[in-house]
Amino acid sequence: MTTVLQARGLTKHYGHVVAMDNTDFDLRAGEILAVIGDNGAGKSTLIKALTGAVIPDSGTISLKGEEVHFRDALDARKAGIETVYQELGVAPALDITQNLYLGREQRRKGFLGTVFRKLDKPAMRRGSARQMADLGIRVQSIRQKVETLSGGQRQAVAVARVAAWATSVVIMDEPTAALGVRETNQVLGLIERVRENGLPVVLISHNMPNVFQVADRIHIHRLGRRIALVDPNSTTMEEAVAVMTGAKSPESLGGRA
Repeated sequence: MTTVLQARGLTKHYGHVVAMDNTDFDLRAGEILAVIGDNGAGKSTLIKALTGAVIPDSGTISLKGEEVHFRDALDARKAGIETVYQELGVAPALDITQNLYLGREQRRKGFLGTVFRKLDKPAMRRGSARQMADLGIRVQSIRQKVETLSGGQRQAVAVARVAAWATSVVIMDEPTAALGVRETNQVLGLIERVRENGLPVVLISHNMPNVFQVADRIHIHRLGRRIALVDPNSTTMEEAVAVMTGAKSPESLGGRA
């Protein structure tokens, strides 16, 4: 299968602390790749390197077969990589449409848009309604303020925003944290629909049942590097956790990496 996002030998030091230790990464087209690891394993630094928020000391990152050098997160966004962070990043006082187009507002065509910088609100509302419908997200109105939505619906708005603008990769950092069972299942279903709509997804999560429910492959990260890459259909949850925590060696997986 085609590899969309790849890293080789990424290393990052913060003084004497090694946050990334010659680590590799591979994301294929059309897959949900889960990234798991204990706190302090270096997952966050890896993801920040892939999204331009951290510049590695050494190593290479390739997107769709071409080496890229992200100077910041804006470079990664321009390349089509969008991220939903654990903190969500939605603006509660704004409505759904304003959140989906935040920082990417559309201006009206012609004189009103170029001179008076008038926004094309009808076009943005149509685009928002279309995006929410494509992902199967149900709300009373796209004019609802996000602060009136449930936790799961707010997360859905955040996912809809990145899915609307991503052209290469969607990265989700703990998207089900602090959600109830019903809302968690809704978000997991949303992740699968993003994949079905043609975008590969990187899912960072501590929730093993969630990981094994939706992931096509699992990247196990420990001590700053990828130590295994496994198929959840041939690896048990207990085996993955044991390797992740160091209770078992990656070799114990019997070549399933």
